[in-house]
Amino acid sequence: MCERLAALRAAMAGYAASFDASVLLAADAGLARDHAAAIEAMAATVKALAAARVAEGGRWKRDGQRSAAHELAAATGTTVAEARDTLALGRRLEGQPEISAAARRGELSAAQSRVIADAAGADPSSAGRLLERAQGGSLAELRDEAARAKAAAHPDLEARRQSIHARRCLRDWTDPEGTWHLAASANPEDGAEVMAALRPLADRMFHEARREGRREPPAAYAFDALVELARSASPDARARPAPLKLLVRVDLDALVRGYPADGETCELAGYGPVAVSAIRDLMASRSTFLAAIVTRLKALVGVAHLGRRPTAHQQSALEWLYPSCAAEGCAAQGHLERDHRVDWARSHVTVLDLLDLLCPHHHRLKTTEGWALVAGTGKRPFVPPDDPRHPRYQRPPPAQRGAA
Repeated sequence: MCERLAALRAAMAGYAASFDASVLLAADAGLARDHAAAIEAMAATVKALAAARVAEGGRWKRDGQRSAAHELAAATGTTVAEARDTLALGRRLEGQPEISAAARRGELSAAQSRVIADAAGADPSSAGRLLERAQGGSLAELRDEAARAKAAAHPDLEARRQSIHARRCLRDWTDPEGTWHLAASANPEDGAEVMAALRPLADRMFHEARREGRREPPAAYAFDALVELARSASPDARARPAPLKLLVRVDLDALVRGYPADGETCELAGYGPVAVSAIRDLMASRSTFLAAIVTRLKALVGVAHLGRRPTAHQQSALEWLYPSCAAEGCAAQGHLERDHRVDWARSHVTVLDLLDLLCPHHHRLKTTEGWALVAGTGKRPFVPPDDPRHPRYQRPPPAQRGAA
C-alpha cells in the first residue's frame, strides 16, 4: 500500500514539475484546478487517517513530544491547532463510513470534512443532509447548518455555555510577512462585552477621521479601538496597572538614524523586525516598560555574578536569545523557565553563556528523564539521554569547565 502511495507521489511530482498554467485556456485551467482540488482533498483524508494511526501507536511519546498533535505538526510543517484538527478528523472518519467514503472520493475539502464529521459526531442523522449541503452551498453555509445540527442534538444551552467557556481561547502570531494576528473564541456574551467596549472608541475614531477627510474600513477603527483600550485599561481602578515589558534589539546607529541599514537590526522579541518609529513610540509610551539591547552600547553575553537568579541585564539578554523555548521545534513562548546547564548548587555562579529558557514540558523532560539541549546557544536540538549528541558524551566548552 505504501509503495502505491509512493508511486502516486512520484507521478504527481513529475506532473507538477512540468505543469505550466500559462499555456492553458481559462476553461482548461478551471478543470485542472478542480482535479487538483479533488486530489488535495483525497490526500488530506489519507493523511488524517494515517496520522490518527500514528498517534494510536504512541510515536509522539518516543519522540519526546508534548502530544500527538505536536508530533504531527513537527512532521508536516503545520501549526499544532491544524494538527489537532487533522487528528480529530482521522479519528472521527473511522466511525463515519458515509462521510469517509465521500472524503475518499475527493468530494469534500478537508474543511468540509471536519465540519460535517464534527456535527455528525453529535447527531449522526445529520450526515446525509450536511453532505448534500456541502455539494451545493458555501463553507459558511455548511458551518451554519452544522451548528444548528449540533445545537439541536444538545438543547441544554447552559451546558453548551459551560462547554464553550471551557474551550475559550485567545492566541496571537506573526506571519512570514510580519503581520501580527489575533484570534479569540468564547461565548457570544463575552464577545458582546468586548465589542461593546470597543464600539464607542471605534465610533469616535470614525467621526474624527471623517472630519479630517480620512476614510478607512470600519475594521481598521475597530483595531485602533482595541489598541487604545489595551493602553488605557486597568485591572484595578484604584491602582495603575504594571507597565507591559517589551524587549527590543536595535543597533544604535539605526536608532539614531531612524531606519536600519544593511546588516543592522531593529526587532521586537517574539514578533520579528519592526520599524525604528515603532521602537520610538514604545519608548514614549507611559504604559510600556522597554528593555532594549543596543548592540553597540553594552555587551551582555558572558556577564556572570554570584546570585542564583540572573541580573536584570542578563535576564533581558536571555529573553532576547530565547523568545520561545530553546528546544528546536518548540514554539512555546509562555511561562518559560530558566535552566542552569551546570547546576547552581555546584557552581554557585550564574553565567549567561550557561543559561537557557525552556518551556515547562521540556524542562520536565530534562529534570526527570535526562533529556538535554545539545551544546551551543539559541534554538538547538533537544535529545534523549541515549543520543550521541547528548552533552554527557561531549567534552564541555572551556566556559562550562571553568564554571564547574
